[in-house]
Amino acid sequence: MSGRFVITGTDTDIGKSVFAAALTAALGASYWKPVQAGLADGTDSETVARIGGVDPARILPERYRLKIPASPHYSAAQEGITIGLDDLDIPPVEGPLIIEGAGGALVPVNPDLLFADLFAHWGLPVIIVASTSLGTINHSLLTVEALRARDVPIHGIAFIGDEIVDSEQTICRIGAVRHLGRLPILDNLTPDSLRGAFAAHFNLADFRS
Repeated sequence: MSGRFVITGTDTDIGKSVFAAALTAALGASYWKPVQAGLADGTDSETVARIGGVDPARILPERYRLKIPASPHYSAAQEGITIGLDDLDIPPVEGPLIIEGAGGALVPVNPDLLFADLFAHWGLPVIIVASTSLGTINHSLLTVEALRARDVPIHGIAFIGDEIVDSEQTICRIGAVRHLGRLPILDNLTPDSLRGAFAAHFNLADFRS
């Protein structure tokens, strides 16, 4: 369905939620973070609502809210919770929907299920968010290979950070993936600044088909 995407990253803390907030706002989409691991510093859902200026009514509740900021399989085990595949069906919602995973594509959801496996189960196109910092070629291509090995449809890559033309082109050429755009680091991160940066560096039409 048009405008429905899963957001994953090549690592944790690279700006995945910032991009998810920008895309959610641009599409007028609903947002869902099925598994939130770590509550003390706020949740990704709260971040998306705040920096994206997204109506809280379009933020779907997490299926799991885990206290420990760690891999979900570990956090859940420490709380005596079992995360099952059947518990992670995509909630019914009209219109565009942005779903954000936790960390990278090979982070375990439970001891026997990786996020990449969950993405394959859902069958929605995945957008890989990658930093432009040193090491991104290796991390990005490994993520592409992991998703392709599971027949996960890859919509493209969105970069975060300073422009590094060679790295970005190399990843897209070798990985045979679409370069969707690059979101620069914003010193003053507000709904207005994020909206402007997304409009300047991405083509919204690329996310409507």
